[in-house]
Amino acid sequence: MSAKIIDGNKIAKSIIESVKNKVKSMKEKPGLALVMVGNNPASEVYVNFKEKDSKEAEFYCERYNLDEKTGEMDLLKLINELNRNPKIHGVLVQLPLPKHIDEKLVTDSILPHKDVDGFTSLNLGNLLSEKTILAPATAIAVIKLIESTGTRIEGKNAVVVGRSNIVGKPVALMLLEKNATITVCHSKTKNIAEYTKKADILVVAVGKANLIKKDMVKEGAVVIDVGINRIGNKLVGDVDFENVKEIAGFITPVPGGVGPMTRAMLMENTLKAVELSSRVLQ
Repeated sequence: MSAKIIDGNKIAKSIIESVKNKVKSMKEKPGLALVMVGNNPASEVYVNFKEKDSKEAEFYCERYNLDEKTGEMDLLKLINELNRNPKIHGVLVQLPLPKHIDEKLVTDSILPHKDVDGFTSLNLGNLLSEKTILAPATAIAVIKLIESTGTRIEGKNAVVVGRSNIVGKPVALMLLEKNATITVCHSKTKNIAEYTKKADILVVAVGKANLIKKDMVKEGAVVIDVGINRIGNKLVGDVDFENVKEIAGFITPVPGGVGPMTRAMLMENTLKAVELSSRVLQ
């Protein structure tokens, strides 16, 4: 058996095309502000992709490349200006930030209805009440990728490896909302394979290259690999792709899986933010 590869690039492209078509009928273009502090090479690549996607979707886009030594107050001042700017509907601050800046303070300074990453405490907390203003983009991407396989989530055993506030926990809550039975594994879990082997749906987001091996996966499982790790000049996920694909039913590649879908969800969130902004202004 060989798994069907879930082509995140292809699905993301169709979503961005759909967003673009919706933008054409709008009175005002969605406005997205991209803020990056420092010169982290990986962050530069990610922001370049996000800028490219926003232009492809025909958004209005402002990009801010701030010096590594930018003070916390200066960054907060910029975010406040973007919060007040009616042309900007979505504000995205690329993480990680330099160590002298409090990431949580900065994230929570973004207005919830402009938080297209879905990282503010309010948006994350609202996942519990199923009334999220803007959900975390990567978590939405994971759910969309699972659903793209035709898999019915309800009633399935779903295992999430990783418990971060921006991926693991939100994904677990979203799967629970769709009536899956959830297990969350983490660094303190003993014998992770005992749990992953039972998963109909396996989502891995820990940042450890090739952590999940073939003998840890249930035959026919849907495997979503959120991890991205650099080994030499090669990017690999948290799942041992070449071997796991021999037993999984569906699997996402790295790169080309969750990454492009996360960016597509950012575009969808920005589109939604336009409507949210209009409600706030009423």
